[in-house]
Amino acid sequence: MRTKTLLLSVALVAAGAASSWAQTPVYSQNAVGYVNKVIPAGFTLLANPLKATDNTLGALIPSAPLFSNFYKWTGTGFDIATFTFTGWDKPSITLAPGEGGFINTSDSFTNTFVGEVMQGTLSNPIPAGFSIRSSMVPQAGAVDTLGLTKLNTFDNLYKWNGSGYQIFTLTFAGWDPSTPSIDVAEAVFINAQVATSWDRVFSVNTP
Repeated sequence: MRTKTLLLSVALVAAGAASSWAQTPVYSQNAVGYVNKVIPAGFTLLANPLKATDNTLGALIPSAPLFSNFYKWTGTGFDIATFTFTGWDKPSITLAPGEGGFINTSDSFTNTFVGEVMQGTLSNPIPAGFSIRSSMVPQAGAVDTLGLTKLNTFDNLYKWNGSGYQIFTLTFAGWDPSTPSIDVAEAVFINAQVATSWDRVFSVNTP
């Protein structure tokens, strides 16, 4: 899946009058931008890589091929939304950064996510049992590099390959058969024996 990401570092703010620039300015930096995510026909495990003002399905994916379905895991089953002639029939389903869900579409299309890169100390709770989770920041890479380091031995990660799952198991020697990697805006199924979290300290200046 192809993904194009543009991040814009904005908002350099000084406190006080213009004369204070010669002294010590106070900085407030946010990183905002967009991610163009190509969603192929069929099933895709999708995540929202940016914090939007409205992190609901209707706001994040305002247009999709007719009769596309979105599946949000509840812990015991899926809450299903269908894209109709008037939009999603369940537009209030959430897809916040760190969450994920399946989208099933008859035709490939590109969705543009717009929002802010989450920064600071980030914690994404992982419940015991099966859950769909994703990185809370728009980065691709190995999951341990992206902060997924608190799973327990024999926990599993299921990566969707378009037609089935590639299963990774955390062993005493590390991930088997290899350390899984994920793309920007890609979610994964995790099966954890006990509740834990996907934690990371992130800054756009020191990724």
